[in-house]
Amino acid sequence: MIRHIIAAIATLLALWAVVFMMKLDKEAERFKQIHEIIEKSKEVPMQVQQPIEPVQTPQKSAAQEAKKAEDEVAKKLKALKERAGSAMAFKVSPLYKQKCSSCHGVNGEGAVGPRLIGKSEEAVYEALTAFKSGKRKNYVMYGLLAKMSDSDLKALSKEIGTFKEKLEAANR
Repeated sequence: MIRHIIAAIATLLALWAVVFMMKLDKEAERFKQIHEIIEKSKEVPMQVQQPIEPVQTPQKSAAQEAKKAEDEVAKKLKALKERAGSAMAFKVSPLYKQKCSSCHGVNGEGAVGPRLIGKSEEAVYEALTAFKSGKRKNYVMYGLLAKMSDSDLKALSKEIGTFKEKLEAANR
């Protein structure tokens, strides 16, 4: 009974930590926006400038302009993909989303919990059953797994065991 209470408390603390970190991220973003507004609003002393003669540049063809715009879009998309990492690189089951993603990441890349990508189905199943039985001590894991059936544990293990291949396929 006490194990269940402790597991429930640990689960609630983990969820609270996730919510707290999300709030901190929002605050940090607000401070960043405020800082940018302040920087933009600083007055720059006006200087009298001499008129600049326009420089004649050769006209670029429409094809060159389109190619340049296409290259810029490709660069921006590449940068966005690199910053986003593997978030939502592939679909996961609702069971994984509900039980695992808050700690192990959307695609098993690790967050609060360890990285799952690259683990074999057998290794994952062995770890899950050890957490559920109490052989491995982790009250959050115990609380999440205590009422799960063996077939659910096998399904999760099988799914997690395929993450590496799914990620490689998504990055091609």
